[in-house]
Amino acid sequence: MSLLLTASLVFKGLAILLLGRTAWIDFSTQRITNRDVLLLLCLGLGALQFQSLQAHSWLEMGISTFGGLALFLALFPFWLLHKIGAGDVKLMSVAPLLIGGSNLFVFAVLLLVFAIGTTALVKNPFLMPVGMFRHYVQHMDRKGVVPFGVPISAAAICTLALQMYHAIVVASSSGILEQLN
Repeated sequence: MSLLLTASLVFKGLAILLLGRTAWIDFSTQRITNRDVLLLLCLGLGALQFQSLQAHSWLEMGISTFGGLALFLALFPFWLLHKIGAGDVKLMSVAPLLIGGSNLFVFAVLLLVFAIGTTALVKNPFLMPVGMFRHYVQHMDRKGVVPFGVPISAAAICTLALQMYHAIVVASSSGILEQLN
């Protein structure tokens, strides 16, 4: 495995850990901090940089940047109307830079699945475990909001995990083929 691929995988692994933390904090406090979003942005840009250097192409970086900007511009009016939180808008805008432009379709499908699951839990909170149910109901009584950062983070985590798995499989299979020759 090349050093660039290894560095990219490390950045993606750190991003997965930070996304998990972000999802938990959003679920429990309804907050997505700017610090977490900026760290995710830096990790995503770093991983994309390593991938671009390895592939000798900046197309992935351009597509990701365009996707992030498009999502920010599309979701910003919903924040102005108080339909979505500012942290959710920022996290969603960073997601394309984190996962890469070529994986936006996978991310969108996973986001749809996790958003439907979140909606089902909001409509039927009895599906949750007892402790989580009590915490969630108390919080919903106080705030009346839905933690949309949780499905965003879950979709990004799954997309990153699939990317990492694919990169490791390709790297190991090409290494095996090189050893056979």
